[in-house]
Amino acid sequence: MRHVVLHANVEGLAPADVYRRITDFRRYPELTDTVREVRVDAPLADGSLVSEWTVSFRGGLMRWRERDTFAPDTLSLTFEQLSGDFQTFEGSWRCEARDDGGTLVVFTASFDLGIPTLAEILDPVAESTLRTNIARILMGLVGAEVIDECAAVARG
Repeated sequence: MRHVVLHANVEGLAPADVYRRITDFRRYPELTDTVREVRVDAPLADGSLVSEWTVSFRGGLMRWRERDTFAPDTLSLTFEQLSGDFQTFEGSWRCEARDDGGTLVVFTASFDLGIPTLAEILDPVAESTLRTNIARILMGLVGAEVIDECAAVARG
C-alpha cells in the first residue's frame, strides 16, 4: 500500500477557518478545477457524511464514494472509500495553529489501486497525481503552499 503525507502552510487564516473550508466539500468544484463534482448525502446519525467524488486524474477521471468522519474539537477529519476506482483509499486532514497566526495543514492518505502486477508502474504515477491534486485543492481552498511531501510504500 502507498502512503502519502503533505504539509502545507496557510498564511493569515486561523485553523478553525481552514478546517471549515476543507470540510465544505460542496464548494471544492467551484474553487479548484481538479475536483469535477462532489455530491454529499445528508449527515448520518453519528454526524459523519457519505460523499461521492469525481476528480481529474492523469487525463481521465477517478470516482469513489467515501465516508467522512469529522472531529471539530481537534480540527481533523478522516475519510475511507466505500466503493470506487481504488481498491483502498483512506486518510485524514488535520489543521494546526502556527506560531505566526497561520495554519499548518497535514494531509495523509493510503491507497492501493488493486492491480498487483502493475503496482510498480501505476502506484508511483497515482501517488504523484494525488500529491499534485491535493496541492491544487489546498491552493484553491485556502491559498496554501505545500512545504514538504513524503511518500512511502508499506511492505509486508
